[in-house]
Amino acid sequence: MKHRLFSHIRITLAAAAMAGTAILSGTPAAAQGDLLVAPTRVVLDGRRGTEVILSNIGTEEATYRIGLELRRMTDEGGLVDVTPEQANAAEQAALDMIRYAPRRITLPPGQPQAVRLTARPGADLPDGEYRVHMSFRAIPRPVSVTEEEEEQGGMRFRLIPIYGVTIPIIVRHGRLEAQVALAQPRIERGEDRSAIKLTINRSGEASTYGDLQIRRQGSEEVLYSARGLAVYAEVDSREFTLPVANDQLARIQGPVRVEYREASGAGGGLIAAIDTVLQ
Repeated sequence: MKHRLFSHIRITLAAAAMAGTAILSGTPAAAQGDLLVAPTRVVLDGRRGTEVILSNIGTEEATYRIGLELRRMTDEGGLVDVTPEQANAAEQAALDMIRYAPRRITLPPGQPQAVRLTARPGADLPDGEYRVHMSFRAIPRPVSVTEEEEEQGGMRFRLIPIYGVTIPIIVRHGRLEAQVALAQPRIERGEDRSAIKLTINRSGEASTYGDLQIRRQGSEEVLYSARGLAVYAEVDSREFTLPVANDQLARIQGPVRVEYREASGAGGGLIAAIDTVLQ
C-alpha cells in the first residue's frame, strides 16, 4: 500500500508580549459529577489573562478546591503525575508563573462562576512551551451519622466519591515551531468493534492539538472524525487507536485523505494530511 505524505505543516506561534492573547480551544466543556468546566483547554500567549467558567449542574450546593498539578505525557499517550521533587526546570517554571483566583469556590445549583488566571513569565525565561494542569476537586459535604454506612470486619466505612475535572493550561513564550506528519493510517478489525490506528509524529518546541477527519479523495464530505488529539511537547510521536463501528467500515474503505486539523475553536486550519487507501 503506497502512501503519499503531504509536506510537513509548520505551525508558527509568535510571541504576543505586548498585546497578549488567550486561545480557548478544544471541547467546549467537560463534566464530572455535577461540575461543568469550560473551556477544557487554555493556551496563553503573552500576559493577558482569561477565565475558566465552572457551573454546578446538580441540585445541591457544592464546593470545589482548585489547584495546579504537573503531568507528563508518555509515548503511549497517557499522563503520569509529576511530584514537585520530580519536576524539571520547565515544569517548575510553569508552576511558578501561573496565577489564579479563587482557590476554593462554592456553587449553588445552576450558578456559574469564573476562575481568573494569568501567566507571569520571568524576564529571563527561555523561549518554550510551559504546561500545568488545573484541577477542580469536589470537597465532600458533611455527612450525617444516620446516613447509610458499609460495615466490613466489624468496622464501619462511609464511601464518599470525590469528583474532579482537570484541564491543561499551556503558556507559549517566544517564537515556537512544530512540524507535524501523519504516518501509517490503517484499520484494525475486531469481532464486535474495530479501530482506526495511526501515528502522529511531532518535532519542534510546541505541542499540537486538533481533530482528525477522513474524507474520500476529491470530496469535501467528512466520512469520519475524532476530536481532541493531542501530542504534547515532551513526546515526539503518539499512536492513536480510534474506535469505529464495524457497520461503518465500508464507508471509510478505499482511497481517502486523512487530515489533522486545528480544533474549530482555533480556526480549523490544516496541520498535516496524508493520502492513503484504507482496507
